[in-house]
Amino acid sequence: MVYFRYVELSAAMSRDHTTRRTVLLGIGTATATALAGCSGGGDGDDGDGTDTTETEMDGGTANVRVAHLSPNAPNVDVYVDGEAAVEDVGFGVFGSYLEVPAGERQLRITPAGDGETTVSEAAVTVEADTDYTVAAVGEIGDDADQAFELLPLADDNSAPDDGMARVRALHASPDAPAVDITAGDGETVLFDAVAYGESGYVDISAGSYTLEIRGDTDGNDGDIVATQDVTVEGGQVYTAAAAGYLTADDDPADTPFEVVLAQDTGSMDG
Repeated sequence: MVYFRYVELSAAMSRDHTTRRTVLLGIGTATATALAGCSGGGDGDDGDGTDTTETEMDGGTANVRVAHLSPNAPNVDVYVDGEAAVEDVGFGVFGSYLEVPAGERQLRITPAGDGETTVSEAAVTVEADTDYTVAAVGEIGDDADQAFELLPLADDNSAPDDGMARVRALHASPDAPAVDITAGDGETVLFDAVAYGESGYVDISAGSYTLEIRGDTDGNDGDIVATQDVTVEGGQVYTAAAAGYLTADDDPADTPFEVVLAQDTGSMDG
């Protein structure tokens, strides 16, 4: 059984009347590559004997949130530059955006209530007036199929055109193969060949849809492994993350596959 979790969401997605492939989107990892920093920081010399912080930018702030999408990790605390920023975040939760100074920020993840134990840490460079999601993905433990890591993503929360909504797909299920995401009995291809760790956006007409998650094929007509009825509102932006284990009974935690849908803009209407 596939579960669908609503996170700060008043509605979700179903059938578009556009023709097949009119909203076909290739998925890539460019945003994650562009944002990834080295795991450390430090001061450098600018050539005249003055110590400088290499990645500190001139003023401004960015908005950063953390999403817990690791199916076998415990609840976690999130530290930014050594200070506790978010506490006791459970699986499937997208945190609120936090305003942080632009530049290189050091993120550290610990088990909830255990600030001495580091699960993962990374340096992430953020630009002023930009929104970011840092997703905790993969698995903890030596036998992990996908290693636990912090995956930084640049968020496109700009306003969609009138009558449109923007949806980002994020593949964070460590044992699931690449997938195609279609609607309307395969007539509309929303996302093509999304592999683990990849993400991408598509703008669609506001309304109700039935999402069909399929095994990836050249014709986007693979077997449907899950369906879900959702609704998206015009002018809003959402992230739909495939998370959990596709074969939960065979994996290190009984966390079944689900689609976690977060509303990235606006507010929930009750």
